[in-house]
Amino acid sequence: MTTPVCTGASRAVAASAGHPRYTSFSSYVRARGPVLLRTARSLTANPSDAEDLLQTALTKTYVAWERIEDHRALDGYVRRALVNTRTSQWRKRKVDEFACEELPEKEAAPAPDPAEQQVLHDAMWRAVMKLPDRQRAMVVLRYYEDLSEAQTADVLGVSIGTVKSAVSRALRKLREDPGLNPVR
Repeated sequence: MTTPVCTGASRAVAASAGHPRYTSFSSYVRARGPVLLRTARSLTANPSDAEDLLQTALTKTYVAWERIEDHRALDGYVRRALVNTRTSQWRKRKVDEFACEELPEKEAAPAPDPAEQQVLHDAMWRAVMKLPDRQRAMVVLRYYEDLSEAQTADVLGVSIGTVKSAVSRALRKLREDPGLNPVR
């Protein structure tokens, strides 16, 4: 057996269970609840929020139950309570957005076109193939294989200074290559 958390509320519900207001309200909720829930769902994005919204509107309706003269217009009353409650909720929410001159987020760069990347790759490779063998080997090891100057010098059996000067001359030739001009 479970013990109610709020005994005062449980007693109040139990006492009002036989009351005509409670009986007529309960039958109204059972009959119209699914339709009203659909209305609440159209006002919120989250189904749980819709259920909470309907519960709040039905509570307001129950409190005013005896003051509502025309019970044929109950759907309209509850719908109005739904809309008013939802409006109050979003009016009360805290807005953390502020207008400013510049957007805080930088625009994402558009994704590079694979065809343009392939054209650049092909043009670069043709330009590298025009280099003398020794310079080409040093450029490939340094930039395609990502070796350091010392590692490149060790692989080729030359000094670090030779690697630096040969790579420098190779890069100058690549910058001046007419095949790479349209790509830039």
